[in-house]
Amino acid sequence: MNRKQVLPEVELSATPHALRAVDFCALQTYHGEGRLSVGALPRVALELDISNPDDGFDWQIQTQFTANQVGALEQTLRLKLKGQASMTCQRCLQAFQYALNVERLFIFVADEAAADAYPMEDDLFDPLVSSTHFDLLALIEDEILLSLPLVPKHPEASCSTSPFLGIIEEPENPFKVLKNIKK
Repeated sequence: MNRKQVLPEVELSATPHALRAVDFCALQTYHGEGRLSVGALPRVALELDISNPDDGFDWQIQTQFTANQVGALEQTLRLKLKGQASMTCQRCLQAFQYALNVERLFIFVADEAAADAYPMEDDLFDPLVSSTHFDLLALIEDEILLSLPLVPKHPEASCSTSPFLGIIEEPENPFKVLKNIKK
């Protein structure tokens, strides 16, 4: 008789403190979801020009075990992030809401050497080193930071003209006086 092993499933608490030490070395799957305010993500808060109390990010986590080609179990993690952040457009200097919608897949490996050896051509999964005290909150914050634009801008069609464009005057051409010499 061949029976599949049923792994225990653990629901993650939505509190930031509980997300700081998750045991991804245990033979169990995890799922959870919640909302993190920008205040719970200090590195993200530093990147935002404007703090709006409604800004925050919804997160959703799901792990699972699958057998690889040699029959060993591999744990994968699906992370979904959705939210908005108030930013300043660098083109018109007006505030706008940047919508973030990210879905990433990770695979847990035993150590840094295995992460370094993970094939770069595999664009489906990114390797993470598993740990008994994995900081899931830091991973969420890292993925938000990686998803924010380096230079935040409105789409060009909805961007208003910069208030400083009319102030800059073009300098007078020094060769303008030579134009009249031929006459």
